[in-house]
Amino acid sequence: MWIVAIAWIYVVVLMAATEPTAVGGVMTFLFYCALPLSILFYITGARRRRLRRQTAQRPGDRKAGNAPGREWDGDGAADGDGD
Repeated sequence: MWIVAIAWIYVVVLMAATEPTAVGGVMTFLFYCALPLSILFYITGARRRRLRRQTAQRPGDRKAGNAPGREWDGDGAADGDGD
């Protein structure tokens, strides 16, 4: 999905560059790129946010927000080897 978003940003930047005024270019970028992509990423991130919230509410977690199946080793890095 990232490659599609990057390609869309590229297309909209080119569209904005062809606008006759700077204000038109900024508005084109905001309304064709920034706003739709922010809505899209918010909607597609709902599952991750729900899983993170459920993991944080689970009793017995040493660190709230860890991904399921990952251990927190205390030095700021979560790795999957269970150290």
